[in-house]
Amino acid sequence: MENSDSRSNSEIESEQQASTEEVISLAKSLEFDREVFADFAVLLDKFTPILIAVKDNEKLMDRPPVQKAVGSIDKELSRAKDLIEGGACSRSPIKQIEVVTQELGRSLGLVLFAILTPSLSPSPCENHGPGPSKESGFVSEQDSFTNEIEEEKNSLSIDDVISHLKYGNDEEFRLALWVLSDLIRDQVIDKELINDEDIIPILFNRLGSSKPHNRLTIIQILRILALENDENKEKMTDAVCLSVLVKSLAREADEGRETVGLLSELSGVSAVRRRIGRIQGCIVMLVAMLNGDDPAASHDAEKLLVALSGNPQNVLHMAEAGYFKPLVRCLKEGSDKTKILMATAVSRMELTDLCRASLGEDGAVESLVKIKCTPFNQLRRCSTPLLQLLFSVTSVLTTLREPASAILARIAQSESILVKKDVAQQMLSLLNLSSPVIQFHLLQALNSIASHSSASKVRRKMKENRAVQLLLPFLTGSNAKIRTAALNLLFTLSKDSPEEFMEQLGESYLGNIVNIISSPESESGKAAAIGILSNLPVSNKKSTEALKKLRLLPILISLMSSAELGVIPILVKFLSSESPVAKCRSATSLAQLSQNSPALQKSRKSRWKCMPPSADTFCQVHHGYCIVKSTFCLVKAGAVPPLIQVLEGKEREAHEASLDALATLLQDEIWESGSLYIAKTSGVQAIIRVLESGTVKAQEKALWMLERIFRIEEHRSQYGESAQVVLIDLAQNGDPRLKSTVAKVLAQLELLQAQSSYF
Repeated sequence: MENSDSRSNSEIESEQQASTEEVISLAKSLEFDREVFADFAVLLDKFTPILIAVKDNEKLMDRPPVQKAVGSIDKELSRAKDLIEGGACSRSPIKQIEVVTQELGRSLGLVLFAILTPSLSPSPCENHGPGPSKESGFVSEQDSFTNEIEEEKNSLSIDDVISHLKYGNDEEFRLALWVLSDLIRDQVIDKELINDEDIIPILFNRLGSSKPHNRLTIIQILRILALENDENKEKMTDAVCLSVLVKSLAREADEGRETVGLLSELSGVSAVRRRIGRIQGCIVMLVAMLNGDDPAASHDAEKLLVALSGNPQNVLHMAEAGYFKPLVRCLKEGSDKTKILMATAVSRMELTDLCRASLGEDGAVESLVKIKCTPFNQLRRCSTPLLQLLFSVTSVLTTLREPASAILARIAQSESILVKKDVAQQMLSLLNLSSPVIQFHLLQALNSIASHSSASKVRRKMKENRAVQLLLPFLTGSNAKIRTAALNLLFTLSKDSPEEFMEQLGESYLGNIVNIISSPESESGKAAAIGILSNLPVSNKKSTEALKKLRLLPILISLMSSAELGVIPILVKFLSSESPVAKCRSATSLAQLSQNSPALQKSRKSRWKCMPPSADTFCQVHHGYCIVKSTFCLVKAGAVPPLIQVLEGKEREAHEASLDALATLLQDEIWESGSLYIAKTSGVQAIIRVLESGTVKAQEKALWMLERIFRIEEHRSQYGESAQVVLIDLAQNGDPRLKSTVAKVLAQLELLQAQSSYF
């Protein structure tokens, strides 16, 4: 046995035991990062019995692999001693401790393997044959394999390492990563070589396509390089690199922990802070890690979120993900514009009880108008100051008037706004002094106020103050949204005292209203116009004669006759209307009709024996021939794409109805073909998005649908990763009633994660 060291094995082991004990003592006594180094000391303490066992086993010490492993332990213990003695002077002691720990673990693994292999070798009484046993052959092969790996590492030149990093297969790449890690740790590779050979771009290029164990090593190497100098960090800041790193946040725990640590290191670069918040799913995953069980990952996630909170848009994304501290800080300390923006966001959020509790725990939330912006019903307190803001002519505040009007429109949905006297009159006085955007929001707010069941006095006072005459000019304006909003408010005011309303309306504007009914106006606008006319008193002969002259009856008959083509095409058309109510009711009707499609399709089979049906009528979902008028088939009616568009829209009240309709394509006998069709029409991503922002009932329906869709392996593979991020967030921050269903869908996706980890 060749050995350059003339000392006995016993001496070597005794020295190592003493060295270990010295390092433990130093670690325990260190004042700097006491907790971290104390944990490290506990780890080192476990080395002592192993080294004693090695020392007492002469047969074991005769093995070259053990000698190399023992030498490696000696080297790492020496590094640990130097590191601890350096203590606070080190640039990144915690990271270096991690590196030393990994290397000690690798060397210890070789020693433990060597301890195991003699136990597998047979005793002389058990070896009856002249040749070697299977066990001894196994030991020999393992020793040979270990030696081969070490020899391959030692035989690689720097040029070989770089070549393997660029072009090597998985095993060559893995070996090159090991060697590269050693070279960087031992400072064999300098800054110039890293730059000249494009090491960092190479690692990022291989990161996305590498296997899990290689990805982890790559990210660990990148963290070490990022700590070296700012130039290395700059090479990691382009959007492509950051996007690749963000994907690793959602992977295995070790990889996610290292990734968030690296991103936290990079967050000192302004370009990183600017770009990373724009990457889809990044902030949601960071919030999930913040609330997770891993202290290191949670710490780095919080540090990164704080760095990103300088951007108001990022703050809003954090709030949507259930992390409110940055939003609270903006409401307390931000500029007037920022406060209004945040208050508007809170007013539009669908806050769960958990979110409300989180807002309360994070502290008093005060907006521009010094209100407590917690749940929506408390936002009513800011109506007076917001109106003052709308009247303001100060140049600094004029840009805030539009968001202020949007908040008022939202606040007005609560009946408690009626506590504020004359709020409706103040809004009316602003109508002709405002921009179209503000006019639209004010009209929405006024209609909400007038629609409250206890607002009869408010409606009477509005009409007394000539609200009808103020609204009528909007009917001839060019802005369709404002015209529809004015029609809705006039319809609300027409419900009380119809005679008085008719006098204020005047015969001249009857013609404008009839023209709206016969023109290509929005469905909600036409409905409001018809509603206004239906509220006019039948006993008023002047209005009745005027409507006859305007040929209202033939116009209404024409509208009704358009329904002769079948009810489903009309309902499908309403799915694209501007009215959320129209969309919701149309989707509900389609759901009720479509639920019967499988049974109706079966009942038609007997009619088609004599003459084969047209190939155009064959339905890939119902596995038969469907006709819209008779089987109410959503597929043949072309209803699926507009239903998906409803899910992608902002009208949350229509989401649940749309899901109900689409869910009829996932009934027990057709769920598989229905899943394939929904995926084909890009519906899966829309359903996942409902999980992020929908109501609890909509989320519940979406989960039911995804459970069926993810029964198909292709769908788990294609959509599983994006769904998993949302599901984890929902499990942590969503309504408790959903947790069992969320867990069920996540369990479906565990198979996908296990397969990706294996490959």
